[in-house]
Amino acid sequence: MRLIRLALPVYVELLTAVVAVGLIDTLWVSGLGSEAVAAVTIATTTENLALGVILCVGTGTTVLVGRRDGRAPLAPVIRTAWLLLGVFALAVAVPGVLLREPIARLFTDDPVTVGLTASFFVVAFAGIPVFYAQNLTDGVFKGLGDTRTPMRTALLCNALVIVLDPLLIYGLGLGVRGAALATVAARLATLAVSALLLVRRLRTGTGRGSVNRADAAAILRTGLPMSGDFLARALVGMALTGIVGRQGVAALAGYGIGLKIMMAGVMSFYALRQAAMIRTSRAGEADGPSSRRDRAVPVVLYGLAAGLAASLVLNALAPAAVGLFTADPAVAAEAVWFLRCMPLYLVPFGGLIAVGGVLQAGGRGAGLLAATLAGFAVQLPLAFLLGSRMGTTGVWLAMAAGAALSLGLLRPAWRGPRAPGGATARDRAPRSTRTAAGPRSGR
Repeated sequence: MRLIRLALPVYVELLTAVVAVGLIDTLWVSGLGSEAVAAVTIATTTENLALGVILCVGTGTTVLVGRRDGRAPLAPVIRTAWLLLGVFALAVAVPGVLLREPIARLFTDDPVTVGLTASFFVVAFAGIPVFYAQNLTDGVFKGLGDTRTPMRTALLCNALVIVLDPLLIYGLGLGVRGAALATVAARLATLAVSALLLVRRLRTGTGRGSVNRADAAAILRTGLPMSGDFLARALVGMALTGIVGRQGVAALAGYGIGLKIMMAGVMSFYALRQAAMIRTSRAGEADGPSSRRDRAVPVVLYGLAAGLAASLVLNALAPAAVGLFTADPAVAAEAVWFLRCMPLYLVPFGGLIAVGGVLQAGGRGAGLLAATLAGFAVQLPLAFLLGSRMGTTGVWLAMAAGAALSLGLLRPAWRGPRAPGGATARDRAPRSTRTAAGPRSGR
């Protein structure tokens, strides 16, 4: 139950921070025309790719803070993380601002949409440091075992966007650029609140220390597999969109609607992943084969159960949910059939995503990434072949096959034999001096 208590706030945070902001912007600019909607859709899609870049710093910091909290000074790893964030933010923001129009043309040839997208990009890319800083601040809180504060600040950000969007888009007549300014302003205000809360949390002492290469390497080594996993999924999603597009406009539109609806269930898997990562890193018992099995098996079962629950809910609500997005019977039929087929995919996918948190915290993220890529290596060609013969049903079966293969390849990592004793992980104290529950002392 402790895992669920950690995961529930993360689930709310992910829904609000990852899904809701883009949805709010899209709803408010819908009155400006289809080009404005397309521009915001392109911009939010691009931002998801940018999020994948900084995940390596955010998740790496979460794991290292969790391992060291109460056992070693936190100041060196936190300061090093902020330096890495600055490097990554500049590497994304500066080229993004300078190349905003070429990036927009990668998604559309319509000159009006390109202009609106570039207008959004100039603000959004300039605000990337704020977006990244909030991600890192949330990562430190999670490393400390606090998932409620990131949830509350995500809700605050959404409330501010809801208020600022109409004011800037219509009240000041800024249009699409107003939506971007509202989002960045809301994130900046939220970051100020988050930073203040974090400073108060750490005021009692994070120890002394300065930026160092060892901590930078540890953060990147821990976080890069998670970042690679996220980016790989984004790229494969784009490839699948192209494959589904071969089946016609109705199939593509139905796929897009189905994905949006399915996202509410999928976020529960990622919430379990983050909760498992936090719990494992703070427990400090991730590296021994016996403890790894004892921690991973329940997490896999939780993930499989979440996949089954999401499947049942989506199947029950499919017609009604799809009806909120389209009145076209052909598109609705494709979307409903997509959701009907998803249990074959969601059940293994839930287990795969959830157990990733245990492996990530235990320094085995590279194995997770390898299994994910192996699944994609089977999924994409299979989707092309089956799609040619069976239509969209073949694509959905290929998705299920890829997820099942990835989970199966990870089985040795989470069902290893019990071993006596168990090695301690880097940055961990002996088991006798630690506890898996409750706040740590000495911060």
